[in-house]
Amino acid sequence: MRTDSRQYLDSGAWDRTYLESLIRADFERCHPGETLEDLKRRASFSKEDKGLLRDWMAVARAAAACRAKASPPR
Repeated sequence: MRTDSRQYLDSGAWDRTYLESLIRADFERCHPGETLEDLKRRASFSKEDKGLLRDWMAVARAAAACRAKASPPR
């Protein structure tokens, strides 16, 4: 198992809807007048927006990984 940060970036295990819920409020606070949906729509044709979305989703994956490590085992 890889131990670097790419293990979370490459993981298909996280649900995209859940990841987006982790970053939506922060994104919209940092980009007033824009929504995450706006960014997702623009990312389909803009290289810059695709990179911005990728970066925000990396933050979401890291947040999800931290939450997973912090929650007690069941």
